[in-house]
Amino acid sequence: CDLTWRPLEQNNWTNLLMKSPDCPQMPPCDFKAEEYKVRAHCFGCSFVTYYNKPVCLTQGYMQWLWDTDGRRYLDLFAGIATVSVGHCHPKVTEAAEKQLRCLWHTSNIYMTTPLHEYTEKLTAHLPDQLKVVYLTNSGSEANDLAMLMARLHTGNFDIITFRGSYHGGSPQTLGLTSYAAYKYPIANGFGCHTTMCPDVFRGLWGGSHCRDSPVQTIRQCSCDPGCCQANNMYIEQLKEVLASSVPSRIAGFFGEPIQGVGGAVQYPKNYLKEAYKLVRERGGVCIADEVQTGFGRTGSHFWGFEGHGVIPDMVTMAKGIANGFPMGAVITTQEIANSFAKGIHFNTFSGSPLACTIASSVLDTIREDGTQQTSATVGTYLLTELAKLREKYEIIGDVRGKGLQIGVEMVKDKESRAPLPAEAISQIFEDVKDMGVLIGKGGGTCIPKIHLFTLIDVA
Repeated sequence: CDLTWRPLEQNNWTNLLMKSPDCPQMPPCDFKAEEYKVRAHCFGCSFVTYYNKPVCLTQGYMQWLWDTDGRRYLDLFAGIATVSVGHCHPKVTEAAEKQLRCLWHTSNIYMTTPLHEYTEKLTAHLPDQLKVVYLTNSGSEANDLAMLMARLHTGNFDIITFRGSYHGGSPQTLGLTSYAAYKYPIANGFGCHTTMCPDVFRGLWGGSHCRDSPVQTIRQCSCDPGCCQANNMYIEQLKEVLASSVPSRIAGFFGEPIQGVGGAVQYPKNYLKEAYKLVRERGGVCIADEVQTGFGRTGSHFWGFEGHGVIPDMVTMAKGIANGFPMGAVITTQEIANSFAKGIHFNTFSGSPLACTIASSVLDTIREDGTQQTSATVGTYLLTELAKLREKYEIIGDVRGKGLQIGVEMVKDKESRAPLPAEAISQIFEDVKDMGVLIGKGGGTCIPKIHLFTLIDVA
């Protein structure tokens, strides 16, 4: 939709976004949603909503959602990077219905054919040494388990992650999560440390060809080809943390291949490769948090870590693994798994026949529907078009991402890169929602960043 941006008086942000009178209509959809006839009111509930006028959804199909008034929305947030092949995808729905009539639950004291078949299928997408699978019910649980395994295997305790990262909301993973908004005023994070996020747009150092993306930052640099001063400086920051904040031997390093909740932040191209080397020199294991980047979302690769040319010691995943059905996983080496066998690990609900059937169907659908290629093709087009808007509008500071994991950082002006005030972001969100498009936001209240996460064909 074409938007007209008007110059404003200082702090007068409420009228920032003015819709063009010739704004195009939503493209047609062959699917007809059922009419919602019940009228109910939510009260006394504790939940987060992005909007001043919340959306109450009743039905979804592929890239579309419908609310209680029958209004259709184009979902560009995919349930926070979770709906990997489309809402109620017919193939996945059929597989779930078939399994519901067969076997729901046994607990993992028994082997089941869906569990065996799924783990074989999943590990076929990973490097040969990553073949031992532990299934969980969420990403927080997967990262919690990976922390425990890293500490048991190495015999060390301290773990490093990035500032601005999000790795979960459990008591253990809150220590890894470096976001004030998610923290509670209680003791947490023992043994968890942060290093500077190598953000080449907002960080101290950046340049014009740092990241693996069709779109680079507006910052300039004088680096020679093949060299990146920003990368070198951020690695020096990690070395400083290793020298001053942790013991000589550490348990591990957590890193998202692209920082998700932090605002689709991409690192310099060689950063993770050098960081992994430093961590392993100190006895630590390297954990790739693929909760948002996995399952082809970045387009070029099935896993985000592949785009960095590294092989982690553990991979954690959730969200898109089962298209919204609660599920997660930790995949690691046999050596690390042997260290974890010092005690009994048991999880009542993980790896249920129903969850494995759904997740297996998701893998089949990604392959059969070509969603990874769709992510690459549509994502590159969307990034390129958004970059044109960046050149046109002063308040669009950065456009970044790979495939259909995309971030747009909003600023007061490009020179200062000062964050656009929260009330302006809220107004943009409200207006975009009223246009019939659902997007996400992250980066905290002080650094507003718009997120677009989807694997669905939005052409």
